[in-house]
Amino acid sequence: MRVVRLLPVCSLSLLAMPAWAQDVAKPVIDKGDSAWLIVATALVLLMTPALALFYGGMVQKKNVLNTMLLSFAMMGVVSIVWVLVGYSLAFGKSSNGLIGSLEYLWGQGISVSTPYGTQTIPAGLFMLFQMKFAIITPALISGAVAERIKFSGYLVFMTLWSIIVYAPIACWVWNADGWLFKLGALDFAGGTVVHLASGVSALALCYVLGKRAQAAIVPNNITLTLLGAGMLWFGWFGFNAGSALAMNEVAITAFITTHLAAAAGMLAWMLAEYLKQGKASVIGAASGLVAGLVGITPAAGYVGIGPAILIGIVAGAGCYFAISFKHKLGYDDALDVVAVHGFGGLIGAILTGVFASPAINPGVVLDGGRGKLILNQLIAVGAVAGFALVATLIIAKLVQVTIGLRVSPKTEEVGLDKAIHGESGYGLDGALVGHAAFTPHPISQEAELVGAN
Repeated sequence: MRVVRLLPVCSLSLLAMPAWAQDVAKPVIDKGDSAWLIVATALVLLMTPALALFYGGMVQKKNVLNTMLLSFAMMGVVSIVWVLVGYSLAFGKSSNGLIGSLEYLWGQGISVSTPYGTQTIPAGLFMLFQMKFAIITPALISGAVAERIKFSGYLVFMTLWSIIVYAPIACWVWNADGWLFKLGALDFAGGTVVHLASGVSALALCYVLGKRAQAAIVPNNITLTLLGAGMLWFGWFGFNAGSALAMNEVAITAFITTHLAAAAGMLAWMLAEYLKQGKASVIGAASGLVAGLVGITPAAGYVGIGPAILIGIVAGAGCYFAISFKHKLGYDDALDVVAVHGFGGLIGAILTGVFASPAINPGVVLDGGRGKLILNQLIAVGAVAGFALVATLIIAKLVQVTIGLRVSPKTEEVGLDKAIHGESGYGLDGALVGHAAFTPHPISQEAELVGAN
């Protein structure tokens, strides 16, 4: 009799089981994963000031502040653009795999209390983490056009570029609805989205702007460059290991492979430089470690120790020899963005297809064989590079014919620090124009240039 009475209760329990099981399957926010991603987000933001130091030390003394500000300004401009428009276009639901919807437009609907997709981190934290990638990507481009780009034109160009170029590419590769994501192309932390896209766009922008009047650079402070490189190495752990979006085995693997590839890239560049020129330079060491970091970025969470070291070696040596392309092709890439980030991203994306292992990361699918994965990587590389090149040329030409992109010859001669910003990077020899606390510089032409730029 008691069994009969229990039957209705058991029946109700069985009916409720599917809903109960569905609730259990829903992701919940994990405090450990969230804490790690907060740290990683801060580390990635640190990379932009680090990049400013890296670039700033390599330009002429008269352009150091302007060059550094080109990176710093992106922390302001892109942060606002990303939360209002870019994030929605990159990670909103997409019906066509090309661009996200407007569900997060103006920052609406970005929850800080519910998980992002199937992850265990808040959606708002994911948005913030991705914002830091969106900030540093256009900042990378600035190194190619340093010492000659008009500041106002640069800000307008980068605003448009972030929306028209970066957001769609991020959607293709990282959005679960993106067409390259569905194709099976792999990019763990930005080999195509960040480095290939910025490198190709830098090449396009170089051709639109033309060469500097004085292309031979005398670095003003190599110690700044070395400090910036060290900070980039440190911040890159957040860039790559943070892209696991959790504190797990994949994050630790990405941390290990990132460090080893940077070390291998630095040694490979120095060796190549020594064999060709008889000396290993400090700038070479700094550039080599960055090349190794660029090369491992798309592969960091997909490969083991051996492939990571090999990728670092190939990227370090390969990017060193790629610098010679700018002399053969005749473009003026001031700080070798195309060679290090463009070519380094290309190398890393392809070698990700060669070495990615399901044993390291279950997200690696080899159902179609290794050749199919390599083909997917080549398709991704071609699509991203082609789109970035064409779109950048169009945006650059549009800005050029409206508000202008290139500074005047006189501004370039005087230096962008004094002419545009009224400041000097070293001491008060170029007094602050418009600041009553300082005596104006006697050269009236510079004061006129401030208004013109």
